[in-house]
Amino acid sequence: MRAYWNPVYKRVRLRFCRNADEAADLTQSFFVRAYEKEFFAPWDPGKGRFRTFLKVCLDGFVSNETRAASALKRGGDFVFTPLEFERAEGEIAEIPLPAREDTERLFEADWARSVFEMAVERLGEDLRARGRADALELFERYDLAEGGASEAGYRELGAALGMSETAVTNALALARREFRRIVLEIVRDLTATDEEFRQEMRALTGRDPS
Repeated sequence: MRAYWNPVYKRVRLRFCRNADEAADLTQSFFVRAYEKEFFAPWDPGKGRFRTFLKVCLDGFVSNETRAASALKRGGDFVFTPLEFERAEGEIAEIPLPAREDTERLFEADWARSVFEMAVERLGEDLRARGRADALELFERYDLAEGGASEAGYRELGAALGMSETAVTNALALARREFRRIVLEIVRDLTATDEEFRQEMRALTGRDPS
């Protein structure tokens, strides 16, 4: 459920106009209660994406939950650190307060970002374990850094890291290939059918997986 906590928290904050403490309580309570009560058991993959079903469950939960009730439900297998909620609050502060209907787009965007962040974290673990920290550093500098692609070319990056332009090209190709593989794995784990998998990949990348 890691891919969903940030979108859920922001939806509670913005769609239901809850303060930060209430939203944190409700987010934690929702996931714990969903796990304990098997909220998602009735989901039918043939009738829609899991994210859509999750939002329906969340909206119903929040509509019937009070702050006092949610504050009692903490623990279980789900652990959220204050830093995670502080980060979400910082992100909320940087955007204009969305209209109610805009929270749908925000939920989708936050979900996509959570998936990519998980993929970057896993990519780092994999490449470091394989002794390819160079490929990870290049990927971070060229593909992830804001404006990286336009500010530094392969030759400049190679010179900075003591690598030939060919070595940079090969290392970036490795990192990009592994990153795509990891994204596919994560989305596959988050979906139940081939059709849902294709839908989510189209939502993330704008095209069908190949």
